[in-house]
This record gives sequence, C-alpha cells and structure tokens, in this order.
Amino acid sequence: MSDGDRIVIVGAGVAGLRSAERLRELGFDGEIVLVGDEPRKPYHRPMVSKELVTGGVKPVAASLEPYLDLDVHWRLGTRATWLDSKERTVHLPGGESLWYDGLIIATGVYPRHLPGSPRHDPRVRVLRTVEDSLAVRRALGNSNKSVVVIGSGLIGNEFAASMRYMGRDVTLIGHAKAPLHRFGERIASALTKEHQHHRAKLAMNTEVRNWISTKETVGLHLTNNQFLVASCVVLSIGSVPAVDWLRGSELTIDDGVLCEATLFATGAEDVVVAGDVAKWPNLRIDETPRRVEHWMNGVESGRAAAESLMLGRGNARPYTPLPRAWSSLYDARLQTVGMPSLGKDTIELSDGVTGFVRDGRLIGAAGWDRPKAMIHWTAELDRRLPVPEPVFPAPAPSPMDTPIGEDILAPFERDFLSETPTEAVPAPERMPWARVPAG
Repeated sequence: MSDGDRIVIVGAGVAGLRSAERLRELGFDGEIVLVGDEPRKPYHRPMVSKELVTGGVKPVAASLEPYLDLDVHWRLGTRATWLDSKERTVHLPGGESLWYDGLIIATGVYPRHLPGSPRHDPRVRVLRTVEDSLAVRRALGNSNKSVVVIGSGLIGNEFAASMRYMGRDVTLIGHAKAPLHRFGERIASALTKEHQHHRAKLAMNTEVRNWISTKETVGLHLTNNQFLVASCVVLSIGSVPAVDWLRGSELTIDDGVLCEATLFATGAEDVVVAGDVAKWPNLRIDETPRRVEHWMNGVESGRAAAESLMLGRGNARPYTPLPRAWSSLYDARLQTVGMPSLGKDTIELSDGVTGFVRDGRLIGAAGWDRPKAMIHWTAELDRRLPVPEPVFPAPAPSPMDTPIGEDILAPFERDFLSETPTEAVPAPERMPWARVPAG
C-alpha cells in the first residue's frame, strides 16, 4: 500500500478500529473508509453483558476512543451487501459501491438463534450490541418477574451474575452438566458454588421443550419438567461468523473467512482478515485453521492484519499470538491462556489452575481466581508453544521494526496479568458484587 491508495475496512468493532490505528502508525497516508453495520462507533463489547445491561454505565462510557488521529471516513449504520474480489469493490445498499486497493474484513460474528424460540417476542433477546443491552433493560423494567438466560457459556454466566447484582431472580439453563464445563471440573465446580452462594438458580442438563408467550410474561417448559415464568429471556448459545455478504466472492467462508498464516484471505488479492471472523492457522499450535473469539485477539489480529497488508503477501509475517482472555464473575476472575478447547485431557497444574493436554503436550490453561499462578503458567506456555522459525528469508527493515510509542495492548495485559485487575474501559464504579445478599 502507498499514499493515494484507498483501504476499506468492513467491520467497525475493536478489530477494525485497531487496524485503522495501525495503518496510521505505519505511515499510511492514503484514504481509509471504515464501514460498520451498527450506528455507533467502536465500543467495549464485553460491557454489554455487564455494566451496560445493569445500568451501571451509560452507552457513551463504553466508547473506544482512538489514541491517534485516524482521519477516516466513517460509514456507520451501513451493512456491506457483497464483495466483488475481482473488481476490488465492496457493494453497499442502494446500489452504492466502494473500490479499494486494500481490504480488511473484520465483520465479527452474530449471535446464534435458538430454533423454536419466539424471536418475534420483544422479551426474548440476544445480547451482542449496545442496542440489545438497552432492549433487555426495557424488558426488565416492564416486569419484576424472574429472568432466564439460555446458554452456560461465558456470556450467559456473566449475564446471570449481572442479574444477581441487580437483585433480580435469575435461572441459567444449559445442556451441559455444569456452567463453563468446557474449562474442566474444577472451574465448573467453583463457578457453580459462586452461583449458589449468590442465589442464582441453575437448570443444567436440560433444554426448552415448549414456549408460551402471554401478555406479560414468557413461559418455558423444560425437558426436566420444570416450568419457568420470565419477564425476559436472553439467548446466549454461541455465535456464527458474519460472512453472508461474502457469498460469491471466491473467498472460502466455511465457519469464518479462511486465511493464510499471515491473515491474507485465500482466494483474493490485497484482502486480509481480522477478529472473530478470521479463520487462520496459528503456527504456534499447528497448521489447522481456526477462529478465536477473544477480545485480545480482536486487538492483536487487527494490528497484525494491517501490518500484513502494508508489507504485502510476499513479505508478511505469520500471525502467531498466544491466546489470552479473562472475565470477572461475581468476586472471582476467570483467566485462560493457550487453546483449552483443543485439550483431550486435563491435569491440575496448581491449586485452582487446570491444564489442558493434547497428545502429551500442554496446549492451554485456565485459572479460577489464581492471578499469581496464571502469570507463571502464561510464561510457561509461551515457552512450551514457541513461535516457529520463519521458513522464508527475513524481510528488509520495515515500519514494523520501529518503536511506536504507546503500547495499545498495555491495558489488556495489565488486566490479564495483574493481581488486582481493572476494567479495560474505566467505569464510574466497579460492580460491587459483595452487595448481593448471600444465601
């Protein structure tokens, strides 16, 4: 890429924003057009299931402010309709089109909907955007009945904890035998005890058999023969990559956009991919392309995609992060590093830290409220999963070799590694979980 070129970024989340920032850091002086389907500029999405849904902060407090002058053309509230990769054109509604010299795809994911659920009912919601969070708050305000969340993954558990912070009765429904069971028995057991301590109800190993919508409530008949009456139901059963607009583009879009190790999309020139929608082989792990849905990956892959686009396909370097993520649940902190989902066996690395092993190789770790131990095991995994030596000659010195001043990852690394984490986006007040009456 050179001055006078136009780079189009489709996706105005954290990955798209960090891509634009990195382009400017590297001296790109051409035109940047940032297209986003939401009406808002980038914001801190993890706050949707926490401070935003509880009303602890207003939506403006979740905004992600760029730390340098981006000088971009914002096209918000605009959904890309399709991509002509041969003509290097992104098509928009109303017959409009944008030509590009370089394209960064960062469209993320959409929440998965539950078959059979009454999607037309305004009290049955997904929880992905600020608007979703505000809609849930409206539904909560219309009735003081219990709240139900379907899905025992991270967002479902965060939402259940948020409801108890508000003093609302909540039931978490999941088909697994325990919440966050994919992180091992120890963490699932610890989280179950936290829910019980804070009087959140669990309905595990079960699903919804029938739905009944009335004027004021939603009824759910479960496969364990329970019948729940709710003022609001939140669906949190996973996500699907936002790739519909790429059909017919010659890109491979099976569970995300297939990429090379450098994040260049296969099947197109001058196209890179970042964030949750990118499916690439992390050579630290193996050569199998996978997606990683973590906030830090959105930050890191956005910057790496911009670097690859600036260097060009021939000189781009493989993107080889050590995946890391964390979340606060009640008074405890869950931290993960590596790829726990690939583990075939688990071992106890230390008190409160579970290791995930594949073919005799430690592939990931998860810790429940053990920040000191996780500092050690993060460093250990970094050693055990080294970045492979490049198979091509080292490129000539590039802008990426120049120090950039502010380290955009610093806040995220501090939160992951410190013993006393703070929210990545400052809020007027941390959630005082201790105020929740204990049973």
